[in-house]
Amino acid sequence: MADSLSFRRHPLASSVDLVRWLPSSSASPSGRLLAAAIYDPSSGPAASSIRLLPLSDLTSPLDSLALPSRATALRCSPAALAAATSSGSLHLLPPSFDSDAAVAIPGGAGFHVGPVRGLDFGGEEWVTAGEDGRVHVVGGGGDGRLVARKVWDAKGMSGYEAARWASPAEFATGGVGCGVQWWDRRKGDAVVAQCNGIWGLGIVTGMVHSIDIHTSRKHICVVGGSSGTIFVWDLRWPQQPIPFSGVGLSGAAEPVCESEVWEVLFDTYTQSSDIISSTSSKILPVMMCSEDGILAVVEQADERPLELLAEACAINSFDIDPQNPSDVVCALEWESIGVLTRGRDAMAEE
Repeated sequence: MADSLSFRRHPLASSVDLVRWLPSSSASPSGRLLAAAIYDPSSGPAASSIRLLPLSDLTSPLDSLALPSRATALRCSPAALAAATSSGSLHLLPPSFDSDAAVAIPGGAGFHVGPVRGLDFGGEEWVTAGEDGRVHVVGGGGDGRLVARKVWDAKGMSGYEAARWASPAEFATGGVGCGVQWWDRRKGDAVVAQCNGIWGLGIVTGMVHSIDIHTSRKHICVVGGSSGTIFVWDLRWPQQPIPFSGVGLSGAAEPVCESEVWEVLFDTYTQSSDIISSTSSKILPVMMCSEDGILAVVEQADERPLELLAEACAINSFDIDPQNPSDVVCALEWESIGVLTRGRDAMAEE
């Protein structure tokens, strides 16, 4: 991977918790768009919001939606932008970002009590997973309302931090006290497989923060968690997770970081440039961001990690543009959004 890098920081006046690319079909005369979860305690009742930002000028939002509490999850689908909050609510916006058309499920005993960390779209429905140990599937009620159906309630025995659909019938969840769980709705919304990860091998203890499932290999999950842990779980061999990074591992799989891994995504750019001619048994590269400010691409144990950024603050989240996978946007804890472009013609920039 000899590509050069271009990186720009865009300082904002508020904390940036989460950031996502909007689909190109949502583009406006302003060009490519981002959605960002912003927290500004000086703004009073509107301290938490989702803002629509043009890539051409990230300091000038085109629109915003106030949230009842701080955003804890943010996802985009072709049909909606969804945000979940620390008070347990879920909010959906249409691609036009028309705040008057937003619909929501409030937090509380009938939905989630406390932060919703896991959120993903599965074709027609959303899945939510919370620190309260509850898992819901959310869909439209036919009258413009959202309807949530409880799939599971751990009743405080475990809490969820991540959720990801694999197919319209299957999804994965992860957190603390539960490892990674694979659910199959065709079998009564049951957990059909479970993996405790490399933590189950007694190497480190910790929790799952993020899960990704590659669209072309739906039996393979990549998992990011505490103490720099990243591993791959292949459902064909559910008791043999493959370590990519982690504290205490011997050999080449040393940690790319030693703090919390906040987010992991399969890196489709590296796939397109380096993996396309590889054998099908090779696991695709993974991009990650961490509490100690690392944005990097990691591969199997025989490959060295590629560090893309090393910031002086946490990188709270990142997203790879699905239409232009050379472009990456990340939320920096010190009130900035970073835009990274990978390409052979890019000029490195501090």
